[in-house]
Amino acid sequence: MRIDRLGCDRRQFLGATTAALAASAIRGPAEAAEGPKVAHPRATSGDRVEPSWQERLSITVGPKKGDLIGTDDKVIQAAVDYVARLGGGTVRVLPGTYQLRNAVYLQSHVRILGSGTESVLIKEPSITTKLASDSDWYDQEITLTNAKGFRVGDGVCLRARNPHNAGSTVAKRTLVARSGNRFKLDKALRENFWLQGEATAATLFPILSGENIADVVIENITLDGNKAHNDNLDGNYAGCIFLQDCNRFTIRGVTARNYNGDGISWQICHDVLVENCHSYDNTGLGLHPGSGSQRPVIRRNKIEHNDIGIFWCWGVKYGLAEKNVIEECRSYGVSIGHRDTDNVIRDNDIAKSGKVGVLFRPERGKAFAPHRNRVESNRIADSGAENGIAIDVQGETESITIVRNQLQETRKPMARIGVRIGAQTSDVKMDENDIRGFATAVADLRKR
Repeated sequence: MRIDRLGCDRRQFLGATTAALAASAIRGPAEAAEGPKVAHPRATSGDRVEPSWQERLSITVGPKKGDLIGTDDKVIQAAVDYVARLGGGTVRVLPGTYQLRNAVYLQSHVRILGSGTESVLIKEPSITTKLASDSDWYDQEITLTNAKGFRVGDGVCLRARNPHNAGSTVAKRTLVARSGNRFKLDKALRENFWLQGEATAATLFPILSGENIADVVIENITLDGNKAHNDNLDGNYAGCIFLQDCNRFTIRGVTARNYNGDGISWQICHDVLVENCHSYDNTGLGLHPGSGSQRPVIRRNKIEHNDIGIFWCWGVKYGLAEKNVIEECRSYGVSIGHRDTDNVIRDNDIAKSGKVGVLFRPERGKAFAPHRNRVESNRIADSGAENGIAIDVQGETESITIVRNQLQETRKPMARIGVRIGAQTSDVKMDENDIRGFATAVADLRKR
């Protein structure tokens, strides 16, 4: 362990974190909206507003040198937990390849700082087996049919068909003790995993995971999902980075690649900034601002060779996606839908999408549609097959602004469309768009 003097980037991080904490502090009912500015903050017990300290705790992890030596998830986890116990600071992941058998679980006020492409966290191959006996919702153990390859400390994903509604039941846990094929879990199941539901256990997990934490930075690190040797786990549960119920995250300069699922996914997380990242070759979504997430900012990222580039999930509001390069995604460059309102998609380059460049999903009626979104100054080229569409506004979507975009088709026109406005949409404003090379520049299906 050592205390490092901060460089310029470190001071910026701490200053930004302090400012974010001050700005987001909950105001009491008696506090005036224009209260006095805190000019000389002190470290006061229980107060989240602090001075911008010139030095904070920093601990290094490396294969051959560092404060902690190792090449697996355990050594990085130990560093995270140590720094968090002392109030926060930086875990510096030195150059090397780190093989993970479990997620690294992040904690509040911790910064993960890698060495770019030289610090690689790669997921070990997954194995899957059936459960050998029922586990009830109150149990904290499972019994495996074949425990070969499973170890204490492994991250596992339990999946079963719900016996009551035939839906899918999923739980992520860690194996913490064993006797033969019988394993104790770190937490109770709180769901039924019964043989009649074809319950299985697989060594599947996110690479970096955060749940119910805040004020975290992840920078300059490479995350590899090793998809050729791992089963699929969708972005509601995992990804190279997976966040659930978190606040004030900065993800900067991260490479998220080769995950059999999503690159970066965050669910019910507010004020998440993702910038200058590279998310590619994932089977699911490149970036997944998930259900209920407020005010995401997605800026200057390169997103390529995913199924969908940016997928706005349910109820994502007041978000911004700008200056991203989104290329060769198999389905859609950008997809926005279920109650995703008041977002801005601006100044992006979206090219060679498999079906549509920007899709407004139809959803299940007006109350669920993505209203009051703005698509501005984007460059969208060569979308879809012979019937591809650059911008497709479907369903009962209303109050959409499409302005100053350059929509181009460099292949043959075929049956391709620049902008399609669905029959049930309303109040779609278009102005100053440059639309070239399509069989139909604008297909307005609304009844006049």
